[in-house]
Order: sequence, then structure tokens, then C-alpha cells
Amino acid sequence: MFKVTLRRIFRSGYLSFRRNGWLSTATVLVLSLVLFVLGNLIFVGALANTVLSSLESKIDISVYFTTDAPEQNILAVKRDIESLSDVSEVSYVSRDRALEEFRERHKNNALIAGALDELGDNPLQASLNIKARDPSNYVLVSDFLLKKNYPTVDKVNYFENQKVIERLGAILGTVRGGGAMLAIFLAFVAVLVAFNTVRLAIYTMREEIGIMRLVGATQWFIRGPFLVGGVLYGVVAAAATTLVFFPLIWLASPKISLLVPSFDLFQYFLSNFFEFFLIMLFAGILLGVTSSFIAIRRYLQI
Repeated sequence: MFKVTLRRIFRSGYLSFRRNGWLSTATVLVLSLVLFVLGNLIFVGALANTVLSSLESKIDISVYFTTDAPEQNILAVKRDIESLSDVSEVSYVSRDRALEEFRERHKNNALIAGALDELGDNPLQASLNIKARDPSNYVLVSDFLLKKNYPTVDKVNYFENQKVIERLGAILGTVRGGGAMLAIFLAFVAVLVAFNTVRLAIYTMREEIGIMRLVGATQWFIRGPFLVGGVLYGVVAAAATTLVFFPLIWLASPKISLLVPSFDLFQYFLSNFFEFFLIMLFAGILLGVTSSFIAIRRYLQI
């Protein structure tokens, strides 16, 4: 008996979904737009995490020494830093080596080569390049250098690099926040559209609902089809949105890879396809059922 009742509820919900074709289509389109924005937020978040991780992995701390710093003092600082458990590698670049590398980088620039020859003395500083075991450890290393306050240390460039990462993180955070606000607004619109669709469906079925009341149908037998309709809105919207993403991501992936070589958007989509679809499905059903439930509570008094 329960199975028969459940089957009838689903069948009635499906027929109502088809009967209100244009309204159902409009509701699905609005829900799909919300899910499309949500999907883009997921991909933007993945791309942002990849970019930030890539930047953090390339960051090191460069400690520059005064031009008159004795080499033994620099090597002593190097030993102090190497003793830290948070540090994986410390490389020493002497003034002569720094000059040699600088000349090699600018060997095709006659103006720079001429300026160096005119100076006579080597203007470049010796430095230590420090690699931490984890990007989060750079703060500890920089704090160590600040506390030690070595007199021969001229500057530490980690703070400049950190500002770039923080600025980029702030920009990406703003983009995510703006996208989230847009998604919330569109979700409100979607719930409103679905709400009105269910309200009109209740109105068009008012005679059938009246007959069901007279013959003693339970409240869930009457309400169930409208909730099934809400589920169908969400399922169809999730499927449509996922299908739309396939060609869009396939086309966008090569362009994004040019900007961020370490991130393959299409491969990320394929690898996380089921998780992505489940998120779309859950969000779509949640919006559809929520709007249906609100409309039922307000307009279908049993």
C-alpha cells in the first residue's frame, strides 16, 4: 500500500511538472543560473588555491648583507639559520657571484655593462637564500631574524613578497565574496520564482485537491506531488548546469593553462565530476524543495 501511494505521489508530481511546462522551464532556468554561479565559485576557489600555493612554493627569504660585511660573519649567520628545524636549505651567494650572475642576466644590455665598468667597485650585496620546509614557516624564520637583529644584515625581502601574496589573497577574497553575494541574491530570486510556480500549480489543481479532501486523502498524499515537483526542478537544473559546464570548461581550460600552467581546469573538472554534480544536485534540490515547502505551508491548508 505504501509503495502504491508513493508511486502515485511521484507520478502526480511528474504530471504537474509537465502540465505547467512554461512555468517549470522558467523555474529550472533560474535555478540553473544560481547553480552556474555556484559552480563558477567552486572553480574560482580551486584556481585561487592553486595560484596562491604556487606563489607560496616559489617564495623564499633573501637576506642581504651590507657591502662591508665580512664573509665569516655571513657564514656565521648562515649556520644559525641552518640550525632552525623549520629551514630546509640555506644557500650563500657571495658578492662576486652575485655580480657574475647579474652580468650574465644583462649580457645583451650594453648600457648596464658600461655602467658597471664605470663604477669599478662591485655594488652588489652578498645574500643568503632561505627555503623553509613549509610556506607557513617563513613567518617563524623572519621573526628569528628580527629578534637576532644582526648588525651586518641590511634587509630581508620576505616581507615584500608576503605583501604581494596578501594583496592577491585580498583580491581573490573580494572576488569570492562578490560571487557569494550574487549567488545568494540569485538563490532568493530562484526561490521566489519556484514559490510562485508551486502557488500557481496549487491554484490550477484546486478542484482536484478539493476532491482528494472529500475522499479523505492524507495531507502528505496531497502535498507530496508539489514537493516532488520541487525535487524535479532541482534535479533538472543540476543536470542542465553540469552539461553546460562541459563545453565551457573544455574551451576555457587551454586559456587558463596559459595563465596558470600548473592548473588544468578540465582535468580538475573530470577528477571531481561526481563531487561537483552532487553539490549541484544537493543545492538544486534544496532550493526547489524549500520554495515548494514554503508555498505549500502558505497556500495549501489541509
